[in-house]
Amino acid sequence: MEDPSVLVRKLTRKNHRLESLLKKYKQHSHLQHALIQLSEQASTVAELTLLYPAIHSILEQYLPSKSFYVVLQNQFTQGLELSYFVDEKDGISVPLHEANHFSQGITGYVFKNRQTLYLKRQQMEQMSAQGLFKALGTQAEHWVGVPIFREKTIIGVMVSQNYAPDQHYSEQQVELLEVMSLYLATAIERVKKRELLESEVKIRTRALMQSNEALNTEIEQRKRALERQQILFKIAELATQFSDIDDVYQQVHQIMRSITFADNLFIALHDKASDWLSFPYSVDEMTQYKPRPFANGYSELVITTERSQLIDTKRAQVLIDNEIVKRPDNYQLQNAATSWLGAPLKTAKGVIGLIACQAYNHEYEYNHEDVELISFVSNQIASVLQTHLANQALKASNLELEHRVAEKTKELRQTNLHLQMQIEERKKIEQQLYHDAHHDPLTTLPNRLLFLTQLEKTLQKYQRYPDNNFAVLFIDLDKFKDINDELGHQAGDQFLIWVSKAFSECIREHDLLARLAGDEFVILLDHLSDRQQAEDVAKRLIRVMQQPFCMKGLCMQSGASIGITYSNKDYKDTDEIIRDADAAMYYAKNAGRGRYEFYHPLLSAASTQSKQTEYHHLSALPIHFRSTEIVNMANHGQHIVMLEAFGEHPVLGSTSFDILKKFAAAKDEQLKIEMQLLSQALEQTERIAKAQTADVLFACSCAILESTTFTELKQLLSQRTSHLCLLFDESEIRYASSMQLENLKELCSLGIAVGLNDFAKDRCDLALLSQIDFKYLLLSSTFSKRVLQQNSYDVQLQGILAVTALKAIQVIAKGPAILNFRSLLERHGLSLFFGKQQSLSGTKPSEVPSSHESLPL
Repeated sequence: MEDPSVLVRKLTRKNHRLESLLKKYKQHSHLQHALIQLSEQASTVAELTLLYPAIHSILEQYLPSKSFYVVLQNQFTQGLELSYFVDEKDGISVPLHEANHFSQGITGYVFKNRQTLYLKRQQMEQMSAQGLFKALGTQAEHWVGVPIFREKTIIGVMVSQNYAPDQHYSEQQVELLEVMSLYLATAIERVKKRELLESEVKIRTRALMQSNEALNTEIEQRKRALERQQILFKIAELATQFSDIDDVYQQVHQIMRSITFADNLFIALHDKASDWLSFPYSVDEMTQYKPRPFANGYSELVITTERSQLIDTKRAQVLIDNEIVKRPDNYQLQNAATSWLGAPLKTAKGVIGLIACQAYNHEYEYNHEDVELISFVSNQIASVLQTHLANQALKASNLELEHRVAEKTKELRQTNLHLQMQIEERKKIEQQLYHDAHHDPLTTLPNRLLFLTQLEKTLQKYQRYPDNNFAVLFIDLDKFKDINDELGHQAGDQFLIWVSKAFSECIREHDLLARLAGDEFVILLDHLSDRQQAEDVAKRLIRVMQQPFCMKGLCMQSGASIGITYSNKDYKDTDEIIRDADAAMYYAKNAGRGRYEFYHPLLSAASTQSKQTEYHHLSALPIHFRSTEIVNMANHGQHIVMLEAFGEHPVLGSTSFDILKKFAAAKDEQLKIEMQLLSQALEQTERIAKAQTADVLFACSCAILESTTFTELKQLLSQRTSHLCLLFDESEIRYASSMQLENLKELCSLGIAVGLNDFAKDRCDLALLSQIDFKYLLLSSTFSKRVLQQNSYDVQLQGILAVTALKAIQVIAKGPAILNFRSLLERHGLSLFFGKQQSLSGTKPSEVPSSHESLPL
């Protein structure tokens, strides 16, 4: 039998183990219950001011303290700000009125160390004496601070404290605070998103209510306008549908009943020759109207003043007291109207009478809206009545003439019918002739004559209003002769018809598409705000022409070469515009077809063969540089400069080499010019770096990344300053060869800074940013302008900023003036943009090797 003392010890150990397990179970149960409550609060509370008290109430169930506060970091000022505060001894004014309360106190100490801290009063006094933090506010007996993290970034501190020496915090309670802090950041984020969503809903609801109010107002106005229009239709019918004047009077009465109270109504006419008033129509429950001499009554007041009159009992007494209106001796006061409304009947010959409505015994009170309506109606009725009265006077004489006219009418009727048929036939012929003279018979598009006529009007309009820009696109179809030869001329005609329909779908309704001759088309784009709109149309046309044309089981691939000329104040006539667009089209065709080119003066500068060589020796042009400071609003200590090379061209004057390089005679000459400009840019970079430490940005072509020049490029860059950053155009990088991309990556691995220029001009390719380690990214001016004008581009900009932040790429904005950029910078956090431009020292022609090759046009 086992010793009893041994059994007791075993039972004691088992009890201790069970108590430990029970304690852990309670701890996990409390923790799970607290997290469930926190999740429920984060899902239900509508704003942060309600979330923090809810969290405090949860913690009060498990912590020996009623003192609790939360401090979060302000993402803009980077300071610690109080989000929630409840304390048994200190009021909220204590932390708010002490400067740097949290950053210098024990809360800031926990924020900097990023670790949970549990201190008793004696420990806090010792650490404060050591200068680790300042003792601020009433000293607590027990203090626990837990950092709050969002992923791996600390965003604030959650604190619980008490002032009772015997109410200490257990390890389980500190662990509960730590676990709660892990979920607090997520809960705060959820509530913030809900607050933002509710705010947006309220704003949109308010805007919708305002829209509805405006819509209701507009509906009421349109209802009133429609009612008046219907009244006008009814009055217009009086002049045509009723020949008897008595019927006209009755219809006028019905119209008046439809707009106001008109149970009692009369129409009076004034004969100026006899100075008498007659009443051809009257309906009244109190009075019978008979003709009478012109006197001083209400009717006479309307006629003499030629204005509508609204008379109630008070105004009637005033008029009588002032002897403006005089009543006859036998007038019965009990028959007087309590509200009277009259309007003059005005015609081109003057006032011919009046129309009046009246109410007795306060049955109805006329108002100013009734005055407006009766005035509106009376002006229309007067003309109808005048016409009918004149017709009535002429009716007798017309009857006498009717018999004689009837015979002549019968003879003329047949003649008129024949003439009418001839006139209609001639109109149709003239319309067809005009259409045939101004339209292409095959495609039914406008022809050269109609296009030049419209272009002349557009040019004249532009000369009067320079803001109404326009563009002309000269289009030549590629491989049209092959389609004619292989598929036949009938297929060629069908191809031209197909092209005309496809081009029509690529332009706006008010733009003009015309066929000049053969396979040449032109488009006139009007009401343009910038050149990019013309580019967009050209791109659509090129994409359409990439589709194969199939007929008789055979398919042919065509294309379009497009020349574009944009409105210019130097244009004086349409021939110059067509000539320049045609020159740009031929340049596009010679440059590879299936593309578009804008007209440039270099295309016509070498019109004579003798001047061609002199104008186009680009490597022999004098060079000078201009620097543009990149303004940095966030960090004034960082200096960035954009360097641009300019050539003194004999025709164009000082012109950027970014434009001149496009017209290099051959690829070898372009490579020479690129390397010469880069060498000169490196010298300018060393000068700038000596004056001030700055990164210098210089735009290059992807041609220098070819294998033939890459070794020379690496040697040139290795001997120079490391402050130069090579910028490559985004459109060139997108279509660069695999060898060029590998060489670009090798430059990055050698520590040479590279950047991406003119990004997001026509598309936003974020994948391009992840392939190469760019140091700088320059947004295109077109994209910057669209962000300022269209809210939909905000999403693209946010995507660019998110990727560049991950890749540590600095974003520089190009575009309009700084004043237009303020909202963009403040809203999206952009801090770099183009500043003031200044010229640097130039390069003599002898310093640059000359070239004897000329540009092809």
